[in-house]
Amino acid sequence: MMPELHPWAADLTELHMQVWTRLAGGVCDRRAPTRHPTLATVTPDDKPQARTVVLHAADKSIGTLDIHTDLHSSKVADLRTTPFAALHVWDAAARLQMRLGATATILTGPDVAALWAGGPAASRQSYGSHPAPGQPLAQALDYAKQPDPASFAVLRLTVHSIDALHLGADHRRARFDRDTCWVGTWLAP
Repeated sequence: MMPELHPWAADLTELHMQVWTRLAGGVCDRRAPTRHPTLATVTPDDKPQARTVVLHAADKSIGTLDIHTDLHSSKVADLRTTPFAALHVWDAAARLQMRLGATATILTGPDVAALWAGGPAASRQSYGSHPAPGQPLAQALDYAKQPDPASFAVLRLTVHSIDALHLGADHRRARFDRDTCWVGTWLAP
């Protein structure tokens, strides 16, 4: 019999720890699969939307994740109407799918001024384009990038649930909820 490739998947506490360790790794490692999760929101007219984002912070101690965005993006409009979001990550090497449910808070202005000031100039180019993100253009490059701290926002996701599915030799799935202090429950995969 072949040994389990990822023994952490057999223990609820270790599985929960792996999720947060991998999320934190995505903040620091540009090549980590958790660096670019998929964020799902619901539009004001109740349509689902999903897009790839960059994970900028993961804090297990308070259960939050941070994503930077342009204040004028459609995801911000979505979250102003319905502040609930889902984050999806597939880590192929770990054979681990992570689905996180969260409530989003939109931080701007003085709350994010230090992040703006400490960010690389090249990254600031992403916040403040004219016209705003998602607006129609006559030609593909008919926009101007004008870094604007007033356009910089942080989406702080307060995670309320984690669904972790490990697709190893024996599939294992667990759910962890903030309301139960992250005590895990095994689910049928």
